[in-house]
Amino acid sequence: MAPVPPGIRLLVSFNRSQWYKALTFILTFLLYTSFHLSRKPISIVKSELHKNCTRVTQPGDVASSSSQRSPLTPLHTSMDCSWKPFDKKNYKQLLGAMDYSFLCAYAVGMYLSGIIGERLPIRLYLTVGMVTSGLFTCMFGLGYIYNIHNLGFYIFVQVLNGLVQTTGWPSVVTCIGNWFGKGRRGLIMGLWNSHTSVGNILGSLIAGYWVSSNWGLSFIVPGIIIAAMGVVCYLFLIELFDVFSLQCYDTELLIPKLSVRVPVQPIVMVKSQAEPSAISFMGALRIPGVIEFSLCLLFAKLVSYTFLFWLPLYITKAAHLNAKKAGDISTLFDVGGIAGGILAGVISDKSGKSATTCAFMLLLAAPTLYGFSMISELGMGPTIGMLLLCGGLVNGPYALITTAVSADLGTHKSLKGNARALSTVTAIIDGTGSVALIGAYSLGPLLAGLLSADGWDQVFYMLMTADFLALLVSFTIHKHL
Repeated sequence: MAPVPPGIRLLVSFNRSQWYKALTFILTFLLYTSFHLSRKPISIVKSELHKNCTRVTQPGDVASSSSQRSPLTPLHTSMDCSWKPFDKKNYKQLLGAMDYSFLCAYAVGMYLSGIIGERLPIRLYLTVGMVTSGLFTCMFGLGYIYNIHNLGFYIFVQVLNGLVQTTGWPSVVTCIGNWFGKGRRGLIMGLWNSHTSVGNILGSLIAGYWVSSNWGLSFIVPGIIIAAMGVVCYLFLIELFDVFSLQCYDTELLIPKLSVRVPVQPIVMVKSQAEPSAISFMGALRIPGVIEFSLCLLFAKLVSYTFLFWLPLYITKAAHLNAKKAGDISTLFDVGGIAGGILAGVISDKSGKSATTCAFMLLLAAPTLYGFSMISELGMGPTIGMLLLCGGLVNGPYALITTAVSADLGTHKSLKGNARALSTVTAIIDGTGSVALIGAYSLGPLLAGLLSADGWDQVFYMLMTADFLALLVSFTIHKHL
């Protein structure tokens, strides 16, 4: 009999629990990758909604030169330069209004999402959220297909999409927290949380491919992807190995010493009779560390999401690149974020002090942000290097708080083993971070002049201030997780 290939030996060496852990890790990674993939197009398309026109034809010029035009030559005026209604002088406020509407809905919905998610099957809850999010993402793109120029339509779609997007984070963190214990959780969560950056990178590349030719597809394709992943979620996601009923069969196993194939007997996992009750919102707030880390994330997330929404447009204006090239270069911030999240997790595991790890990276992030604002004007090479460094230092604490810290707090010893609190705790921390983004767009003059010559400096000063405040909050956390 021929020897069993080493690859097969490796596969059969893992038990069923390990295979389900691997499936949950990979599946939840891909699920939330699709969430961020569907959020990214708006930042890429902004520079297409309002273009920099090298030549603006005035109506008087059109009348005087009409006799010299060929009948087949399209007539372009200043209104044709950009997509209505973003062709006006107040386009900065209009673009900000779309972000603001999404973030308001996301922040409000996040507080409710964790509570609702604990009381519904996570698999079904997440599936519905992903399919509806795909629908609303596609609707935004249909505005281009059907030539819709009503600002209310785009804001309405953004609000609905912001609400349904809140189903994602509490659900996937609850699943991954249920399957993986505290051992090496920082490293595991650091690797897993790279889905945020991977989703941003893929979203930038997909949206950038169509942004100049048909920006509607920049939304429709990601919308289809997240909806399709919702179906995959329904078919394969396992919430918790210990509390589901499943009858499993292995079709066959190769046994080296025998020339027969032996079927494995059915294994039935019986659902536990003692179901823990869902924790209340106030009960979750009383968990030591929840409020402190929520406030720390509030400022850290402001920095991260400002880069998410505005970095491609900043590169377009500062480096004078088109939308596609700016979107491609902006992915380097997320590449750095992957390394930063993993590094933060490893340091947290080794030291056992998540708060200290966050404080150290936040301390380095502030001068790095200032350096980026200065060096980005010196050329593409220095800009690429600073983007990678900024991404690592900014997204490292953000990734650590939203994953490993959230999971640790959601399984805190004060809960006495009640794992159902994890969804609410995660939602509170992430929802508080989203409130920061609403505050950012409520500052009025600061971001109203975002695209003016002096506006970018003001934005970077705001980011450094937010980073400094996050650092101060991290110092108040005395009991490190």
